[in-house]
This record gives sequence, C-alpha cells and structure tokens, in this order.
Amino acid sequence: MSPDMHDSKPVLAIEAQGLVKRFGKTLAVDGVDIAVPEGAIYGILGPNGAGKTTTLRMLLGIIDPDAGVRRVFGHDRPQDIARLIGYLPEERGLYPSMRCDEAIGFMGALRGLPVAEGQRRGRELLEQHGLGHAVTRRIRELSKGMAQTVQLLGTLVHRPRLVVLDEPFSGLDALNQGKLETTIRNLAADGATVIFSTHVIHHAERLCNDVAIIAGGQVPYAGSVDEARDRIPAQVRLETRAGDGPWRRALPPSTRQESKPGGSHFWYFPLPDSGIEALMRDLIEGNAGVLSFSVERAGLHDAFVEIAGAAAARAMAEGNGEMPA
Repeated sequence: MSPDMHDSKPVLAIEAQGLVKRFGKTLAVDGVDIAVPEGAIYGILGPNGAGKTTTLRMLLGIIDPDAGVRRVFGHDRPQDIARLIGYLPEERGLYPSMRCDEAIGFMGALRGLPVAEGQRRGRELLEQHGLGHAVTRRIRELSKGMAQTVQLLGTLVHRPRLVVLDEPFSGLDALNQGKLETTIRNLAADGATVIFSTHVIHHAERLCNDVAIIAGGQVPYAGSVDEARDRIPAQVRLETRAGDGPWRRALPPSTRQESKPGGSHFWYFPLPDSGIEALMRDLIEGNAGVLSFSVERAGLHDAFVEIAGAAAARAMAEGNGEMPA
C-alpha cells in the first residue's frame, strides 16, 4: 500500500467489531461495531438497559468481550494504555473525607500522574471551573453537582487523549449541563477524542458529528448525525387562508391538515420531489392565500424513532423523566 493510500484512511481512536457480551443467560451486547475517529465528539445513544455501559466497559478493557475485537489507539489491550484514557463511570464515587484537590490528585495518580502534580493541576482546574473556593473542602461538604464536577476534573487531570463519559449529564441541572457541554467542546478543540453515552438525545444533537444508536444490545445505526436526520424527508409547514381549491392537488396524499375555526389552515407534509419552486407556483396560481411557508429538517429524535423504533424512543423518554410520545 502506498503512503498516500495509507494517509487517506481516518485515524481511529476506537475500533470495535462484532462485540458480544453475555451475563449468564442474558445477551447484553450482540455484535456491536463502532469506529470513532481521533478528535471526534462521539455519542452512544440508547435507553437505559440497551447495552451502552457494557459496550463502553468492553471498549476500555474493564471487561472482556465474549466475542469480537476492540482496539484503542491501535492497542488490543486498552488497559496497557490507561494513562492515555480518562473514564467517568455512570456510578459516581469519591472518598468523602478527601479534600477536593486531594481527590483530583488521587485520581490522577491512578493514571500515572505524580500526586503532587495532580494536586497542583487540580487546584488550577478548580479555579478554572469556578470552584476555587472549594479547593480545601471535603467531598462530603459538597453539593451533588459540585461533587460530580470534581470527579469530572479528576477524570481530566492527567490530560488524556481519549475521554469516555458514561451518562455524564445525569443528575446535573441545566446550568451545569451547559458547562459540561462547553467542557466537552473545549476538550475536542484541544485535540482529545470524547465519547459519551446518553439517553438524552438533544445533548448528542448539539455536540456530536457522529453517533451510534444502541437498542437491544445491537447497533442499527452508526454514522453521522446529518446522515441519520436525512433518512427522513424534510417536512413542510404551510399556512393558507383558503381551505380548498385546485392548488390542493399539489399537496402529497400524506398531507396532514389542521384548521382553526374561522381562521387559517395549516398543512404538514414531506417536501415534494418537484421542489419548493414548483410547489409555490401551484399554490400562488391556485389562490391558496399563502400566509407562511417553512421547511423543517427532521431532528435526531425523529431519526432515532425511524431507526430504533417507537418502543426504544419511549424507553428513552421514560428514562429521562419525560412523558412518552
């Protein structure tokens, strides 16, 4: 293979093929394939119990797959390069008697960072994240949100090349969720690869270029967010003064209508293959009385429903404390 051909291939931080994991008679993960490019922000989406955590733990070498292979930065044994990885598990846990800077230094030491250097960096990170006042406070004295921030900083203190976050937004209020999103973007801007699992789709939609959707231990889709959304045709929202006329022949059979008594009429339908210009001409020439017209691209939630099914989407919503759609 020529050097040029080799250089054209994307450099992968994580590569997994055919991962399978059983716990007793339960098949938790069934043939998962994932490829995460270096420098990406990559989301793993799925309801609770879909196999997200098990997949992450196999990728990191915390548990071994029953079948399949995984590589992290080309290594078959991810635990051999643990110093390059930062991992925030879903189950948070810090020693309550430790001070904040001690806790961060201790977590850095687990990844090969000298304790004193870890504590020094910990103090810097706490200052940068608005917790300078809490440097010497004990973990038991912190709010839940502050403790989660300290654990996140401990995950990052050794400056890993790969950051893996399992349900990192869980339990955070809106303000701290926004701060975490900023931290993730900054990590990627500095060259780190970030992979996180979530059952809250809007985080992935805002942050990720690529996602893997997990449902029932399988991955029915892995690819770009844009490609997932493009599986569903763009939807037209049309508001007209007239409720009927020859122009209605231009609307697709699947059109959904909503009318206000004595008022305007709303029409919802996929964008026709003929395009916007031909549709608008038919509407105007037919005296539809166009009051508003917009084309709305499908969101990642709609794409998730299309790919994983309504049942998985309902499970996602229930896991997030939302009412099922």
